[in-house]
Amino acid sequence: MNDHYEKSQETISQLTTRQFHVTQERGTEPAFDNEFWDKKDAGLYVDVVSGEPLFASTRKYDSGCGWPSFTAPLEPQNVVENSDVSFGMVRTEVRSAHGDSHLGHVFNDGPADEGGLRYCINSAALRFVPYEKLEAEDYGEYRRLFDEKPNEEGTAQ
Repeated sequence: MNDHYEKSQETISQLTTRQFHVTQERGTEPAFDNEFWDKKDAGLYVDVVSGEPLFASTRKYDSGCGWPSFTAPLEPQNVVENSDVSFGMVRTEVRSAHGDSHLGHVFNDGPADEGGLRYCINSAALRFVPYEKLEAEDYGEYRRLFDEKPNEEGTAQ
């Protein structure tokens, strides 16, 4: 795994308009009109700015909200939570630790049997690394998440 993740002006200059708006301006993309809300493939979701690993498909579930939802971060130290009182609401913002990208928000209405949290994340803040490319893209250590024997529900134990 790459131990050095950073936010660079070069990477930021290559973001799409939507990616820039979400990650750098704390924007939100439309529900059900984003790249990963219904993606079911095995792999990792990494910060589009820094490449730091954030979430795994093994913790992704269909919350019905229209954005990718996860029960827990892959590497908790790569996710920072801040109080967000914008728009007259009290929420918890989720940002990447190294890229300082706005990712989305975390709510306490997730599956109770998996900790009760729902990390509601903007697809525009993420880059998906398919299982087949983990090794080639220097995320090989995470193959173990998908190589473990599945339980009756088909998820890794």
